Order: sequence, then structure tokens, then C-alpha cells
Amino acid sequence: MSEVHEQLKHRRKALGLRQQDMEMRIGMPRQQYQRLESGGNSRLETLELVAKGLKMRVMLIPEEKARAVAAFLEGKAELIPNSNPIADNPWQGLLDEDD
Repeated sequence: MSEVHEQLKHRRKALGLRQQDMEMRIGMPRQQYQRLESGGNSRLETLELVAKGLKMRVMLIPEEKARAVAAFLEGKAELIPNSNPIADNPWQGLLDEDD
């Protein structure tokens, strides 16, 4: 199972939802949602719909920033060397725009 599928399953459970609850939230039948959560391939449009139903957002993060963002989200920014700027603003420089 991929990290995305694990995140969907973890978030659904954290919200106290069952797979069949997704039909009422997003209109996706339980069998279809079950296939997605168990590792099925899905279109981006479907992932965005499921994410919205789980109060999440689909986001692409540059590979060189992924570890820092993951550590920040897990509350472990202190584990990354020289992480003070990231701890203050993990999105700094993400899109190479001026601050």
C-alpha cells in the first residue's frame, strides 16, 4: 500500500468514519472507496474529491523539501539539521518565490 493510501485510511479512521460513510460524504460507493484505500490506482480528480471529503488537501512537494515538510507536520522539525527557518516557516522557498 502506498503512502497516499495509508494516509487516506489513517485520516478516515481518525475522523471516526467507516468506508461506507464515504458514500454519504462524497458520493463514492463503499466498494469503490475500499479499492482506492487498499491501493487501487485513481485519477487525480478522484483523489482530490476523497481528500476534500476527509478535510485534506492533495499537494505536490518538491523532493528536496519533502523531508522537512514531513518532519514539520509530525512536530519533529528539531530532528532536521539547521531546521530553524523551516520550523518557523516550512513553506519558505517552496516555490522559489521571494518572501
